[in-house]
Amino acid sequence: LNSGSSLTPVQEIQEETKCPICLEYLTDPVTIDCGHNFCRGCITLHCETWTEGDYDPLCCPSCRALIHKGALRNNYQLANIMEKIKQLLLGTGNRNLCVRHQEKLNLFCEEDWEAVCLVYERSPEYRSHTVLLMEQAAQKYKKLIKLFTLNRLRNCRDLSAESQVPKTKANPWNPGASQLEQASLRAELSNVTLDPDTAHPNLVLSEDRKSVRYGHARKDLLNNPERFDTELCELGCEGFTLGRHCWEVEVGDRGSWSVGVARESVRRKGWISLNPEGLIWAVEWYWWGQFWALTSPVTPLPLSRELKRIQVCLDCKRGQVTFFDAGNEAPIFTFPSASVLGERIHP
Repeated sequence: LNSGSSLTPVQEIQEETKCPICLEYLTDPVTIDCGHNFCRGCITLHCETWTEGDYDPLCCPSCRALIHKGALRNNYQLANIMEKIKQLLLGTGNRNLCVRHQEKLNLFCEEDWEAVCLVYERSPEYRSHTVLLMEQAAQKYKKLIKLFTLNRLRNCRDLSAESQVPKTKANPWNPGASQLEQASLRAELSNVTLDPDTAHPNLVLSEDRKSVRYGHARKDLLNNPERFDTELCELGCEGFTLGRHCWEVEVGDRGSWSVGVARESVRRKGWISLNPEGLIWAVEWYWWGQFWALTSPVTPLPLSRELKRIQVCLDCKRGQVTFFDAGNEAPIFTFPSASVLGERIHP
């Protein structure tokens, strides 16, 4: 939006959070290569109705930039922001009154993610909460959306630059390595449990702490220093500094997931570089069948069969992490020796 816009901050944020196709608030938002956001269903239908041989190329409905099929990136963080924005916008209409106090909802509480009235703000039990005027909250979340989109767009540009960068930092497993050398990197499977104190509030942990999934409802959890508050990450309780350790992770070809290791000092708050520069060594499966190692830029990985289980092998002495297809023990990718050295490493 240009600086000369006559829209109020609330009206601006309403426009920025709408899907350019259906003109409704974004649902299950995704970003395409040019940086524009859409409802997953809307942009998927747009792509599916285009076929090879059409006179016009497959383009972004907003800016007409070319769309590469399979380039939809799921935006969990933007989905979280959208939940806040929906609560914010509940209080922007004149007819919205606080059910409890019958006062106008002209404030927004960041702790409770809801529109509130002046009586709420002055209540002793809520004085420690961060409360903003609706206009201030609208400006804040408008900036968050812009920051998020720029961050995703930068990642997209990294992907497009990948083909121009020689892959010298990290390479797929060397098929010429001897069987003895490959076997030396394997170890008995370690018993890994997930640490709930590190889990992002949208992650749902199983009772035995062996599996995790994404949940649409953000849980009200203590924002302790160990917890990831922006990236959808969770660490294992176990940390390794010596020896060789392997564990298996059940995955699949639906949704999106990342599997790997991270240093104990990995940043937990705000945006994180999901690559070795950000102290993370992992592989990722993304929507539409994209599979890559999270190097910088990413390294696309070929798949000869459906991937159901990944074995992660960490060699602390070499400072190396390797990924295998646990189904047939085929190597997938290895990060170079010494890249993981330095401190305690967590799954």
